[in-house]
Amino acid sequence: MTSQLLQEAALVIPNQQLLINVVSRRVRQLGLGHRPLVEATPRSSLTDIALREIIAGKLTYELTPETKPGDDA
Repeated sequence: MTSQLLQEAALVIPNQQLLINVVSRRVRQLGLGHRPLVEATPRSSLTDIALREIIAGKLTYELTPETKPGDDA
């Protein structure tokens, strides 16, 4: 199930590294007790829930501009 969800989530967030970062951050939040944004079955893993949230458009992300070393931020 996870591989199918991963393929579907990759259509929403095509950058694989970014997708992994979004999923891992959300899994951490769910593990700390945050409520799922989609309906979760008792057999759903935290990863499956995070991927289903991405597919459903419930999670957003924001890219911040990278700063160069020496830039005053």
